[in-house]
This record gives sequence, structure tokens and C-alpha cells, in this order.
Amino acid sequence: MTAAFFDYPKAAAFGRVVPKSRIYEHAGASTALRDLFVTQVDQIVWKYKLAPETTNLAATKAVSEIQVFGISMRSSKLDEEVLRAIDRAIPFPLIFELTWSGKRKAVAAFKRPSDADSTKWVVSGYFATDWAPDDTARRPLPVALNLGGLYDSLITALMPKSAAEAEQAGEDIQARVARMEAIRAKTREVDRIKGRLAREKQFNKRVAINAELRAARQELERLSGGEPMSAASNE
Repeated sequence: MTAAFFDYPKAAAFGRVVPKSRIYEHAGASTALRDLFVTQVDQIVWKYKLAPETTNLAATKAVSEIQVFGISMRSSKLDEEVLRAIDRAIPFPLIFELTWSGKRKAVAAFKRPSDADSTKWVVSGYFATDWAPDDTARRPLPVALNLGGLYDSLITALMPKSAAEAEQAGEDIQARVARMEAIRAKTREVDRIKGRLAREKQFNKRVAINAELRAARQELERLSGGEPMSAASNE
């Protein structure tokens, strides 16, 4: 999946290096988390600031700006806690572009203000493209009426094709994200049941586990429309 690499407006270019110490400070980073930054992250660059003045799109209550951060990695692995720390530190929706060894991938979680406390953010699980060559062509930004609509489209571009079809069918972004997360949870459940089945030797217990597995697979197919989804990997 490379459809999520976008040609961001030149007017939105920001290009500032973000010191890791700034992230530590605002994310309340533990020693273990700091070690992850040191061993896995080479540099963080605030690449683009998508705002009303740089996109000609109006802000919404939930999305006043969208930030695009570039992370150059020291290896092919980036722990999700690194991304979560940056999301905690930056009070705006974020799109990450990871780069390593001549390749790049886009990653983001759906991020929204908490209904209970608008000063806090609710962050979903992460969605990601596959790794692609760094010179992969970028596509124009999705057409949107405002920054909220643009953000919805940027997040949907990181999801399986069925999510885009659901968007066209009128499923709102929060419902779409919830369904994608349910797919991931059900996929993990299917994998656990398959593991139990592989270990079980008694015939009658295998019959029961097989029935459980069929039910879980049917629910997964219902959720995903035939397109099961695995958890995002940053490797």
C-alpha cells in the first residue's frame, strides 16, 4: 500500500528538527523510552504544517492543524511507544513518514480530542503503509472541504481498501477506526485459537476448538468484508 504518500503543499513546508529532549519533556518519557529513542531514532523533522493558511482549508473543532513528522530510523524497527510518545507530546493530529535505508513508509493513529476533557487526546492504534522506495511517486492531497475532512482522508488512506469503500458508503471516521481496531482484535483472537488447536491432541476438544475457530473467522469476515487486517508493523 503506497497510496498514502502525498505531495504536501510547498507553502506547508516547515523543515525543523525536533530535539528528542523536547519529546522527552512533554511526553514524560521514562528511561526505557528514552533508550528506545536513542537506539531506534536518528532524527525527527517537523516536515509540514497543514493549517488554514498553508492549505486554504478551514479548521474544524477537532482538527485545527495537521502536522507531518519525518523520522529517520537507525534500523528497520521502530517501537510503537516511540510514536505514542511523540503523539503525546504534540497536541495536534500527526502523520509520520518513516525513512530507513532508501525506503519510506507512512504511519499514523487516528487522534481526536477527548469527549470528557478537550485538553486531552484519544489516540487509536496505528495504521501503516508497507515499505516503499524513497523515490515512490506522491499523489495529490485528497480533495476536502476542511482540515477535518482532509485528516479523515489521510487516515483512511492508511487503511485497507475496504475502509475507503466504507468511507464512500458514509461510514464516519470514528466508526471506521473502531471497526479496524475490532478487526485487529478479532485477528489476534483467531491466531490464539489456531494456536490452541495446534497444541490440542484430544479429538473431542479439537472439535470444540474448531467450532470456536469457525465462529471467530465468520465474525472477522463480517467485520472486514473479506479483507482481514493485521496489526500495523513498523519493521
